[in-house]
Amino acid sequence: MLATALLPLALAAVADVDPWIDKHLSELLATYKEFHLAPEISFHEENTAAKFAKALQAAGCEVTTGIGGHGVVAMLRNGDGPTVMLRTDLDALPLDEHTRLPYASKNKGVMHACGHDVHITNMIGVARCLAAHKNDWHGTVMIIGQPAEERVAGAKAMLDDGLFTKFKKPDFALALHVSSDMAAGKVGWRAGYAMANVDSVDITMKGSGGHGSAPHTTIDPIMQAAQLVVDLQTIVSREVKPLEPAVVTVGSIHGGTKHNIISDRCHLQLTMRSYAPAVRKQLKVAVERKARAVAKGARAPTPVVKFSEGCPSLYNDDKLVARVVPILERVLGKKNVTEVEPTMGAEDFAHFGLAGVPIFMYRLG
Repeated sequence: MLATALLPLALAAVADVDPWIDKHLSELLATYKEFHLAPEISFHEENTAAKFAKALQAAGCEVTTGIGGHGVVAMLRNGDGPTVMLRTDLDALPLDEHTRLPYASKNKGVMHACGHDVHITNMIGVARCLAAHKNDWHGTVMIIGQPAEERVAGAKAMLDDGLFTKFKKPDFALALHVSSDMAAGKVGWRAGYAMANVDSVDITMKGSGGHGSAPHTTIDPIMQAAQLVVDLQTIVSREVKPLEPAVVTVGSIHGGTKHNIISDRCHLQLTMRSYAPAVRKQLKVAVERKARAVAKGARAPTPVVKFSEGCPSLYNDDKLVARVVPILERVLGKKNVTEVEPTMGAEDFAHFGLAGVPIFMYRLG
């Protein structure tokens, strides 16, 4: 796992890196358990960021905190050369952990279920290893601890806070994400579009409440929501060009308070994903049109449709991928490095690419 993150050491022989990993792996595993034990949700990564910053400072980095919330920037300088940005995410998910592991989350309702604790530990190991092998590389490594990836908002927050004006804009940016569908030690890569854009949608269908024994005196928002769930499925199947990837998923629906009471509103939460900007716009227009049409057919008030937590699709720079993949193959062996299909998952690492930095995110089994 650690070896695949050590891309800045590409010119160093693998034999030079492996002994260091063997010597320090147990302490890095302990570090991983500490982060797993104390997860924090998006925009609340205060303690995680502080611990991460302290570890990087101890490794010899110049550390700045508080960028875009709890964002951390650490610079490891080693003479002239390119500036390479390495990014890890810091936040966890709002989930209860039921693993019963001795290092299971102690924070109720929060869990590192997406692997960001692995990413953080990996980055600390990278910093320490680079600092111990300065004879094998030159330039500047810019390590980013990014908040709020799970809300696809942290990268933009750091950029909006002047990340590339307060600090030198990097020449390249690299990141990894652990992947549970790949065997340990395997790496998956893709040039070009690799991850989808995403938008979260909140829809409130409105009605006129009343008693369940007299539905004719009401306008039922739950009935509207049920119809809308079905109608939304026709957007991808009948409106989007079949060769264009697109997903519209209803992940949550809540309405009503009692068996025999018809409520006056019902709330739905959706996620929409695609690749092409035109399709992204098409999905937004279609979702709002479908919601309004259902409401109009039920003689109901106009529903409230809000879009949030948007993120562009992730495009891996072709030239950077072509430069890095042979290094991965040399370090891990060609059989362990494979080209993978695009995914409808989303990653706000994409914002750094749109900011003008060639980026490459790969998957780690």
